[in-house]
Amino acid sequence: MNNKKIVVIGAGKIGRSFIGQVFSRSGYEVAFVDINKTLIDLINREKGYRVVIKDHDKEESLLIKPVRGVPLEDEEHVIAELKDAGIVSLSVGQQGLQTAIPIIARALLARRNDYGDLPLDIIIAENMRNADIFIGEEFRKHLPDDYPLHQLVGLVETSIGKMVPVMTREDIREDPLQVFAESYNRLIVAKNSFLTPLPEVPFLAPKENIKAWVDRKLFIHNLGHATAAYLGYQTHPDAVYISEVLDDEKLLRDVRQTMLQAADILQALYPDEFTHQQLVEHIDDLLHRFRNRNLGDTLFRVGCDLCRKLGPEDRLAAPLHAALRLNRPYHLILNAIEAGISFRGKDQNGNYYPSDELFFEEAKKGKQHILEQVCQLPAELLTTK
Repeated sequence: MNNKKIVVIGAGKIGRSFIGQVFSRSGYEVAFVDINKTLIDLINREKGYRVVIKDHDKEESLLIKPVRGVPLEDEEHVIAELKDAGIVSLSVGQQGLQTAIPIIARALLARRNDYGDLPLDIIIAENMRNADIFIGEEFRKHLPDDYPLHQLVGLVETSIGKMVPVMTREDIREDPLQVFAESYNRLIVAKNSFLTPLPEVPFLAPKENIKAWVDRKLFIHNLGHATAAYLGYQTHPDAVYISEVLDDEKLLRDVRQTMLQAADILQALYPDEFTHQQLVEHIDDLLHRFRNRNLGDTLFRVGCDLCRKLGPEDRLAAPLHAALRLNRPYHLILNAIEAGISFRGKDQNGNYYPSDELFFEEAKKGKQHILEQVCQLPAELLTTK
């Protein structure tokens, strides 16, 4: 048993640039688990990797080492790593959870067999609402009925605000392990979900009401970013970068006003958690971060995956659903949704995001169809604007 070991399931952009970085720099032993065996082999060969911090006017390279990796397919090795971990993080995306959770469940049973009722906290670094409930239900499918899940497993929701852009082929060819990111490192976590003492990590920000902070990320950060991409594409269809479209002062004002409208809804939902001034300051800080030209964040990355990003529980439709319940203004958010329905951004190779082509076929049936079927909002919203 090693209290200073973290197993990071998902060695992707967030796993490496954020979770692995902050825990390694805090003195933790870091073991990555990933389905990409080539990536894991590289990690084991180099025993470290670089995080390139890209701020507005400077660049810094951090060497994160020593680290090691285990391919997800090597289940017995993964279980051995998980069994004696001090803490675990999970960042594999909703599709990846279907593969990872059965293996984690086996590790939980092996851990209980070896160590008795020793709790294990899992930091859920996923971009989803009510992630603790969803993952808890998934675990239940793979654990015996008498396994005391909530006594032995801390399902710790997070609000992940770190921006990690898509890297070019040239950047990856130069160093397949390096990852670019902004300097922001605040890890907002559900304080009350930990079953063991809080990790000694300086970037940790424990919150009592994590649901409010998850919604702050969704309603303000994700909404603002998507609005910039969708309105930006609508106004400047040949633009590549988020920072580029936000140089348009009118567009910048429109994005800010949309974020302020969402902040009004958020504050109505959580009146005891946020003040108007706090949210205004947060919005202006985010817009400053969005305009980080050195980060090279693209309209494609921010805007693609339309079925998910226009879904009822995601960045634009979720605050609009809340506005309807609370009788708050929503016209600017609806305008961003309309722009999203028309978004046709392509990647650096001139390709659409794979699932977006299915979305485009559905969109041929009209904006009202998408509003009803994808956003699960009343179609008449568009006729009463």
